[in-house]
Amino acid sequence: MRFGIVLFTSDRGIAPATAAAAAEERGFQSFFVPEHTHIPVKREAAHPSTGDASLPDDRYTRTLDPWVSLAMAAAVTERIELSTAVALPVEHDPITLAKTIATLDHLSGGRVTLGAGFGWNTDELADHGVPPNKRRTVLREYVEAMRQLWTQDEASYSGDHVSFGPSWAWPKPAQSHIPVLIGAAGTEKTFQWIARTGDGWITTPTETDISARLESLRKIWSDAGRSGSPRVVALDFTPDPDKLARWAADGVTDVLYGLPDRSTEEVLRYLDRLSGKLADLRSL
Repeated sequence: MRFGIVLFTSDRGIAPATAAAAAEERGFQSFFVPEHTHIPVKREAAHPSTGDASLPDDRYTRTLDPWVSLAMAAAVTERIELSTAVALPVEHDPITLAKTIATLDHLSGGRVTLGAGFGWNTDELADHGVPPNKRRTVLREYVEAMRQLWTQDEASYSGDHVSFGPSWAWPKPAQSHIPVLIGAAGTEKTFQWIARTGDGWITTPTETDISARLESLRKIWSDAGRSGSPRVVALDFTPDPDKLARWAADGVTDVLYGLPDRSTEEVLRYLDRLSGKLADLRSL
């Protein structure tokens, strides 16, 4: 089992580069950041944790660009995985986003993972021209199109939402396959999307009893003819040896811990304490 960090970035508190370097120094294996391009003031979409239009954290309105943040982190680290939890690819042009991700993977030596979401904030998606009832289809086409650009010398794609003719696009990612993880509620619909297009699942903060969901994911994955096992990234709050051992037995491959919205000095002390608690659990 691998342990990582997720930083809810904002224009205050610890900088992503500082947090990523500190996490790597303390033995953490992954560094994740979120994405929101903007938050419409008037919204109909309910936040998953509040159940209404209110936001649980003002950092939703202050989120830094994830790819700039990860590029800054890449420049001061050597080994740590660079990922998003979660990015919203459908809020971008897929050709330019493919270039951005490929460039970061190329320059970082193959350390990028794309953690993506369908987007709970449908008002935000609408401002980018994405119909709420098509967000899963649009994301699938974006991922398929970007994979063409990442892997083919002459890439092309024809879909309902993405279409371009034979094209050259370099650099190619350093990895032969950039993993795509989906951060969304653990439903059959989500798992079917992952089995068709993705490489794994990121749990949501409200999901803690995930054993039954993991059994469902494995079955859907196998029924789809996928080999091996999906990657499973679980969000956690406080390390508990019994829970982590159970998760490891159930197929969880990674566990992420969030950093507090505090000063740089306080965050570094938190990382020291967290690393100490996990020291005896890294062999799970």
